[in-house]
Amino acid sequence: MFHKLIGTRNEAYLTILRLVLGVIFFAHGAQKVFGWFGGAGFTGTMGFFTQGMHIPAPLAFLAIMAEFLGGLGLIFGILTRVAAFGVFVNMIVAVLMVHSPNGLFMNWSGAQKGEGIEYHLLVLAITVVLMLRGAGAWSVDQSLGRRQTPQVGDVKFAR
Repeated sequence: MFHKLIGTRNEAYLTILRLVLGVIFFAHGAQKVFGWFGGAGFTGTMGFFTQGMHIPAPLAFLAIMAEFLGGLGLIFGILTRVAAFGVFVNMIVAVLMVHSPNGLFMNWSGAQKGEGIEYHLLVLAITVVLMLRGAGAWSVDQSLGRRQTPQVGDVKFAR
């Protein structure tokens, strides 16, 4: 079962998706955990989630950790399917609780009440690909998976 969880192919496109999404979600998580990049920090974010949005504290904590630890997991390609699932759930909740009333489009001009769901849909699509295909090349998952058994479709280099 562990092998199925970490198994992946040596595909560069998965690495690109994983790294870009990982950097974005690490930054968002760092805002929530440390207050970096103009964020509210852990206490402020927990207060906003629990008091402002009425999210139970354990779920608020999981949401924050899904972004922060999920971002790190994606960057390094460790437990990528789990990390992608955490981000996926975060985006579903964000769409349902906050962004769906604002339509599809981002609020580029400041004319709408809030942000639409286009960004969230892109993230959902990326996370589905990563959950189905794994971390790709240059990942801890790939390294651990190769120690167990080789993957069908791995790129072999001629000597």
